[in-house]
Parts: sequence; structure tokens; C-alpha cells
Amino acid sequence: MPTGLTKDAGWQIGVSRTLPHPAPLVWDFLSSPDGLALWLGPGAALTPERGTPYRTAEGVTGEVRGYHLGKKIRVTHGTTTLQVALAPAADGARTMLRFHQEHLASAEERQRQREHWQRVMSQLAAALDQR
Repeated sequence: MPTGLTKDAGWQIGVSRTLPHPAPLVWDFLSSPDGLALWLGPGAALTPERGTPYRTAEGVTGEVRGYHLGKKIRVTHGTTTLQVALAPAADGARTMLRFHQEHLASAEERQRQREHWQRVMSQLAAALDQR
């Protein structure tokens, strides 16, 4: 099976980075309007209840599939499923941030989304560094 293709979730991509910030700071930004605009899309607002719909200013729709305060958010995003998760480092001063997207249509979409999530990660890191 090609890299990124799974039996159950189809094509998927994961991008992660360890950020030099404590998990509560990273979570507060990710779940804020500014943070949501960066990773989910401008205009997105999430309610932390399973099944709650959302819509971005660009017209992407989805619903909350899981919302674990301070740890992870899982949503449908169009025809895909997207998860953002945090794992604090043992020292408490750093946090591993991971984006995972599954049910992508093809290897080409997987590559586009890899580049997208790498850009998003850089934008989030830069925004957190300015806080």
C-alpha cells in the first residue's frame, strides 16, 4: 500500500511540530477566533459539543466530532475529517502540536494538504512567538 493510504481512512496526512510554548498557551490560541481562522478557516466558530455544525467564511462546512478541552479537537471538514491535538512535553514548557487529516481523495490531494498544513503550522508558530 502506498505511503499515506490506509484501509479504513483512505488517504491521510499528519504534520507535527514541537513548539516552545506550554500547552495551555497553545490551546488558548488554537481555540480562539484568531487561531481557528488560521487552521480551520476565517469565520469559523466552534462549540465544544459533539454534532455542532460550523461554517467558514469561505463556505466550508462541517461538524464537531470531538472536543477534549486542552487536548484535541476533531471535526469534519468538507468530505474529510480533521484533528488537531496537543501533547505537552515532560518539561511543561514545550508542546507537540499535530494536525491529522483523513479521507482525502487522492495522493495528489494528500501532497497538497501536506504543504497546506506545513504552512499553517509555520503561521501558528509565528503567531504564538508574538504572544
